[in-house]
Amino acid sequence: MTTATWQYTVLGLTLTFGAACAGGGGGQRAALSPSPAVDTAARATDRPGTVAPDESAPELPAELPVGAEQPLPAVEAGEVADEAQRLFGTNLLDPDTAVTFDIDVTSWGTHKRVLQYLQFFQTTASDRFAIWLARLGRYEGMIRERLRLAGLPEDLIYLTLIESGLSNTAVSRARAVGMWQFMASTGKLYGLEVTPWVDERRDPFKATDAAARHLADLVGELGSVYLAAAAYNGGMGRVRRSIVRLPGSTPDSLTDQTFFDLADRRYLRRETRDYVPKLIAAALIAKQPSRYGFTGIEPLQPLVFDEIVVPDATGLDVVARLADTTVAALVELNPQYVRGVTPPGQASVVRVPRARGETTALRYAALPVTERVTYVEHVVTRGETLSEIAHHYGVSVAVVQGANRGVQARHLRVGQRLFIPLSGRAIPTASRAVRRTTVRPASSAAAPLGATHRVRPGETLSGISRQYGVALSRLLAANDLTMHSVIRPGDRIMIPSGEARGGTQ
Repeated sequence: MTTATWQYTVLGLTLTFGAACAGGGGGQRAALSPSPAVDTAARATDRPGTVAPDESAPELPAELPVGAEQPLPAVEAGEVADEAQRLFGTNLLDPDTAVTFDIDVTSWGTHKRVLQYLQFFQTTASDRFAIWLARLGRYEGMIRERLRLAGLPEDLIYLTLIESGLSNTAVSRARAVGMWQFMASTGKLYGLEVTPWVDERRDPFKATDAAARHLADLVGELGSVYLAAAAYNGGMGRVRRSIVRLPGSTPDSLTDQTFFDLADRRYLRRETRDYVPKLIAAALIAKQPSRYGFTGIEPLQPLVFDEIVVPDATGLDVVARLADTTVAALVELNPQYVRGVTPPGQASVVRVPRARGETTALRYAALPVTERVTYVEHVVTRGETLSEIAHHYGVSVAVVQGANRGVQARHLRVGQRLFIPLSGRAIPTASRAVRRTTVRPASSAAAPLGATHRVRPGETLSGISRQYGVALSRLLAANDLTMHSVIRPGDRIMIPSGEARGGTQ
């Protein structure tokens, strides 16, 4: 797949266009069609910098039964061939029917644990696996390209199936996040930004780049793809300590066989022992889904998009309106903005649907600063519901939940603070439960105390709020104004008491 990018500067706003050839990959830029959501990760991870809660009883994944509490049915070693024949009616790797792999599936395709996961994916997890296969179409070209550029086997793409089901919003019990299930510490180590505003572990493109570099480092250290996969799951330290215990092992003798030797001796945690068999089973099915009963799968289209650069905090709902698309479409293209708004005080890239970048950039350049984004902080009181709060501010429940990760409608707490995105909307002038705040486009310097401000030519409400260090929402409420109000030279603006840090006349 080849990718071309180009930039324009429109009224001071940088606009980047990207194009990816169809057929291989698409993954660099995308056509929008909503993908089914999986909000939980396929498993809990144990990565460098993560403390396992219990070595003997690892956390169970949300979707895949790995561990003592939900063991897969046992298959005796002598029954492997019979079990393969019973389940699949033919040799799994019949040269007349099998596809090619660049990881060693041939040697291990009839391993008893592989067979168990093949059966599990076809039965208990079949509905979920079908969704994952559909998602594979959205990202496969992009991921394969980036693995190839990193010198890795392209079939390591199937790690994303067993990690997260290709969900960018997946979060494990161990707080690993995104398609590649990075812990925050490991993500930062590989260049991913993780802040209260941005979590690039959720960005499928940047997270894939980071995962490719991480896997390449692990393969380089261990010399084996399957040992590297085990280290990706369980941490390099655990794998190295296990290798030391293996009789006769030396650094130059490590191979994929070494992984299975460690697993057979139970030198690895159960989750890690099952990780490679799961990978092989997922690869077998994903390469030839109809053979395993997955028919009628309609792959999601690869993502294609343009990129604009916004200079400061901007709500995705505002960009969606300017791009003539839905908020859901913008969130899917930009899952890294965890509060539904780009970070204040810095320029950010926002993806918009293909062919809408230039129009969106022009519209954005003409947009008043005060209409880019407004957030209020709502303090939950007794008896309030999420739908009532959303209705009060004129937004949907989905928008509130998107700005407050993990918030559940039935589990609100008294005193809990919710960020409510109100980009371009009028702010309610009264609410006993609201402590109004806003995302200010830039920091402001303190000024002498005062009670009113006389408007001068060229001034805006947002500029006045910055000058006095006052939340824009409070300034509007104190003057009975909205985001659409017009101020004129000579008007007097009241500065909310207790917050005024500057004043005139």
